[in-house]
Amino acid sequence: MNLFDAHSIVSDLGFLGILAILFAETGLLIGLAFPGDSLLFIAGVAASGTGAALLNENQLPIAPLFIGAPMAAVIGSMVGRWFGTKYGRKLFDRPDGRFFTQARVVQTEKWLSKYGVGKALLLARFIPFVRTLINPIVGIINVPNKIFVFWNMLGAIIWTDTILLLGYLLGEKVKGSIDKYLLPIVGLIIVLSLLPIVFEVLRERKKK
Repeated sequence: MNLFDAHSIVSDLGFLGILAILFAETGLLIGLAFPGDSLLFIAGVAASGTGAALLNENQLPIAPLFIGAPMAAVIGSMVGRWFGTKYGRKLFDRPDGRFFTQARVVQTEKWLSKYGVGKALLLARFIPFVRTLINPIVGIINVPNKIFVFWNMLGAIIWTDTILLLGYLLGEKVKGSIDKYLLPIVGLIIVLSLLPIVFEVLRERKKK
């Protein structure tokens, strides 16, 4: 089993494992390494008619998945915000590691400053590492609870269920021949999720 590989998580850990990884990615700093977007997409495929081929004749339950995934993301974000409120800047006072870096913290803070709380929380759901770091940061700056809860829930529902639905529809469309489509589409999702960060970096360089 590989916790950093979406296919392995879905096939080896199943429904509860998917929810646990979504919770960890949005609520814990170790979640920076987890494959949220590709995990949701493959989980959607696994809930479709192609799910048996991915899960050794087992298929993920569609309704619990579409309900449970946003709930796991919402609860994870609330835990992340609690860590920020409780431990403040000490949470980020650590040396750079393989996944956690001070540059990523700075980038997330710029993201929050540029778009404002609501839009930043919504857009951050679709961007790796930003969706993990933004929650403790809003706790540090004491974003009002009502504002955080609304945008947290809205962003979680749109992020999880949109990508799940894309995977589910593809799985229903190409039953029996999913393998040749899966890796290219997962790769495309990863590239698209990283584009906003690339654009931000290029914009910053252009300003300098």
